[in-house]
Amino acid sequence: MSITAVVGKNFGDEGKGLATDYLAMLSQKADRSCIVVRHNGGAQAGHTVERKDKRFVFRELSSGSMRGAVTFWAETFMPDLYKLSEEKEQLMALGEKIPKIISVPDCSLTYIDDVLINMSLETRRGDKRHGSCGMGIDEASRRSSDPEFKITPYDILSSGAEAFFKKLLFIRKEYLPARLEVLNLDPFSMMAYGEMLRDRNVLYKYSEQMCRNCEHIRLLSEDILTTYDDIIFEGAQGLMLDEKNIKYAPHLTSSRTGLTNPDAILRRLGITKRATALYVTRTYVTRHGAGDLPYEDIFLKEGNFFMDETNIKNEWQGSLRFAPHGSEEEFNEYVRPDIKDTLFTPALFLTHVDETEGNVLTVGGDVPVDEWIRRVGEDGLYRRVFTSSSRYAEDIKECYQE
Repeated sequence: MSITAVVGKNFGDEGKGLATDYLAMLSQKADRSCIVVRHNGGAQAGHTVERKDKRFVFRELSSGSMRGAVTFWAETFMPDLYKLSEEKEQLMALGEKIPKIISVPDCSLTYIDDVLINMSLETRRGDKRHGSCGMGIDEASRRSSDPEFKITPYDILSSGAEAFFKKLLFIRKEYLPARLEVLNLDPFSMMAYGEMLRDRNVLYKYSEQMCRNCEHIRLLSEDILTTYDDIIFEGAQGLMLDEKNIKYAPHLTSSRTGLTNPDAILRRLGITKRATALYVTRTYVTRHGAGDLPYEDIFLKEGNFFMDETNIKNEWQGSLRFAPHGSEEEFNEYVRPDIKDTLFTPALFLTHVDETEGNVLTVGGDVPVDEWIRRVGEDGLYRRVFTSSSRYAEDIKECYQE
């Protein structure tokens, strides 16, 4: 069995979709069964996979889907079953098959009221926005902390559509008023968001679509992972956005973005073999949303900007921001504590090499990729290194460190 965790090293948007697609491609070529575990975040992810003739941004389905990999939703993943319809339809429009989706019975589902509260909060913050994608992940996480108000795929498949809708009505009646009071939100002053929070038909349609999509999901325990040849943990966001990273609070995501979830799953399954943690980063750093971005002023002064088709300017996160990497020590600052005491051995994946003419852009100047790899892996931290100079998995190169 081969086990790899794909982890964004910075603030997200590093190339995790490309890395996952590459690993799934290797499994496909070797005729090995492959399952990709989505273990943090939810529909706010945007992982891009490209072919010569098509391009797709994965959100809840895994980025290994076009290689035949199965998608698995872990307990710590928070899917939005309503939004899943849009993703499935767009994938089929490209002539691709919808992958098999397996979920643990008790992962926490996001629903319409979470999204509406999230959007209302961000709108009220104006130019002091948190940087959220407006997908309701934090609200779903907070609501789900109380078992009485948590909703799961099991709730849908075990009780049926009518009973599930009644549960959503119960949450709207018993949970929503108290939550709005805490947030000092008045549904009658929330414009369109407030109108939808008061509209029973909006909730019913959302509920109906959630139930319809749940019919295509198979509920199984995480033990099913052990029946596959290759397991890929596809992380979302980046290490520096981890909910425990006090340094960049409050502009963080409501999930563990590193090895916490994958390591816990492997230990519960009794797997003790060493696995690979593939830390993904561009040859520069990006951040989409509010919050500190070290050394951003250097790029602003020098006018260093790059094109990105996925992270386009939007009303929730604004424009994608850019910065150089810091020192060698800063480069590994979050990798070392993330890997400590886990079952994983670190590897490095540098993407967008073509955009920087074969250099890593750092606070100390441009450094050739080979030289930078030597510097940051000088103590043997990264035994394996991957580099990408195109958008395609087939062009990825791998080398082993001495």
